[in-house]
Amino acid sequence: MMSCKEALKESGGDFDGALEYLRKKGQKVAAKRADRDATEGVVVTHVSDAGDYGAIMALSCETDFVAKNEDFIALANAILKTAVEAKAESKEQVAGLDFNGTPVADKLVEQTGVIGEKIEVSDFQCLTGENIASYIHAGSKIGVLVAYKDGGKGEEAAGFFRTVAMHIAAMKP
Repeated sequence: MMSCKEALKESGGDFDGALEYLRKKGQKVAAKRADRDATEGVVVTHVSDAGDYGAIMALSCETDFVAKNEDFIALANAILKTAVEAKAESKEQVAGLDFNGTPVADKLVEQTGVIGEKIEVSDFQCLTGENIASYIHAGSKIGVLVAYKDGGKGEEAAGFFRTVAMHIAAMKP
């Protein structure tokens, strides 16, 4: 809140100027934090409505305090949605995607300035198959996607393979 207030004050109340101020501030903070380890974060998944495509992404930060923040989790889900819509195949492609008029990489730099921690897309993977099951372990630190053929079992197969994904997460692959 204080950063936004300061940005508006510095820009003389100009909203676009305030955004530019925050972007520049974020770049300075990001440069200072570039060598820090972003070992916390969240894992988010998406499975298409048809159930034949899934994506999993890890958005990393420095502390679990930030990782548990609802806005951080919402940001991770929004970036994943953007990546899925663009059919991205790697974290490098995700970084270059347009996110509300700004590349994802620049948005993360901007958020670094607001939050004060290094933020990065540390992993992105996608999977296609006849059916996809996903599982996110409690705490959103581990996620699994599994492709399978259900053999006409429908919901029974979906539940079974979600359980398989859960066991994979428990084995720490």
